[in-house]
Amino acid sequence: MARPTSTARRELGGELRRLRGERRAVDVATALGWSESKLSRIETAHTGITEADLDRLLTLYGVRAEERGRLRDLAHRGRVRAWWTPYRSSMPDPYDEYLALEADATLISQWEAQVMPGLLQTDEYARAVIESGADIDDVDVIQRRLDVRMGRGERFFRKDPEPRLDVVLDQGVLMREVGGRQVLVRQLQRLLEATAQPGVEVLILPFEAGAHAGLTESFLVLEFGEGTRNPVVHSEGLTGGHFRVKPEEIDVYQEAFDDLRERALSKEESRTVIAESRDRLAR
Repeated sequence: MARPTSTARRELGGELRRLRGERRAVDVATALGWSESKLSRIETAHTGITEADLDRLLTLYGVRAEERGRLRDLAHRGRVRAWWTPYRSSMPDPYDEYLALEADATLISQWEAQVMPGLLQTDEYARAVIESGADIDDVDVIQRRLDVRMGRGERFFRKDPEPRLDVVLDQGVLMREVGGRQVLVRQLQRLLEATAQPGVEVLILPFEAGAHAGLTESFLVLEFGEGTRNPVVHSEGLTGGHFRVKPEEIDVYQEAFDDLRERALSKEESRTVIAESRDRLAR
């Protein structure tokens, strides 16, 4: 089974297929001196495209020079070797695709009811989460997935411009002793430190909030730079991640996140609850 390609390459392929319109692939390929299979591989994101080939293709399609910048940027990003490429053999396909989306995101709005957000996990907490997965028992695979998870956090917060991570976290997560009590104590300290990071907001949804819009699943909404691509929703299941891209579905999840945020404690109240949970467990 072929591995997923980067989202930039997928998006470029879709744009080029749209621009081709009613033209037959064989006619376009012939006009450029390409094989039809080359054009097909580009449109289906199985291969990248050089800047020179892209310019020739866009000229054939009559795309104006001032409209080519975004497509050139997509082509460039599609040629870049992703940092997680060496780990791909140890990751499920949906996770590989999620990493590409996360790498491009400028804002992540995350509701989590079970575990700490992956970008804010300590290595020992993350190991405990990974080891609990039903799909792996190989110690080398576990270590490689752990390396990827730790690499995500390091790279996400170094992006320029600085991205935002807005989290609403169920209060129960502060009490669930993933990895044991002392592992959770250190994880809560990491979470508390994260609340002071620029671009990070962590709000706690208290038990008193009662029924709410996020009862059925944890999820996150990824948003991207203006004029690049539409938001994407990601949720995790036992058999892997699920993506939603339809505007009407995105609206439902964004409204659900807004509802959770309104019900959550304030920033300062959330910090207090996190610190109290840490101190109680550390006794």
